[in-house]
Amino acid sequence: MTYDVFAALLLFAFATSFTPGPNNIMVTASGVNFGFARTVPHMAGITAGFVVLVTAAAGGLGAVFAAAPELQTALKIAGALYMLWLAWKVANSRPDSGGKIDLAKPMTFWQAVAFQWVNPKAVVMALTVIALYVRPEHRVSDALIVLGVELLFTIGTVVTWTGFGVALRGLLANPRHARTFNIIMALLLVVSIVPMVL
Repeated sequence: MTYDVFAALLLFAFATSFTPGPNNIMVTASGVNFGFARTVPHMAGITAGFVVLVTAAAGGLGAVFAAAPELQTALKIAGALYMLWLAWKVANSRPDSGGKIDLAKPMTFWQAVAFQWVNPKAVVMALTVIALYVRPEHRVSDALIVLGVELLFTIGTVVTWTGFGVALRGLLANPRHARTFNIIMALLLVVSIVPMVL
């Protein structure tokens, strides 16, 4: 991979990773509601799930979607429904309150891994990065470079957005403010669905 192509890959990974999307919205909300430590499995699941998704894209997932466009439609519908359900959970979650039992729980590692496969933004990102930056004649070496870059940017992204949520935690100690924040995050999650399903 040439230096200019690598630089373009870095810009692509930065722009697609750090911009708001379902994963970033969810870890921010989790950081606010559950803190950094309890969000670590969620962050690890996003990272592992996305790396597996990029690996699958490098292995020919794009060809499968091209051969069976109904799979894309099914993915969009399943993803949209799941994200609507997650938005409802975010809107109704409550910050930890020490000794009180909180019925809302952070997303687990395996839930976050599975979520990547119904997250249209993640699927589109994985397919696009492979299509743009992996040359057929250098498939393995280019794919390994892409995987390394996406791994680093995904880790950086989830840590940053979770940290942003944790930073807001003190400001949202008031239950009314926390409720307003969760509703706003839920609405952002719903809005993030729209361009992916159109």
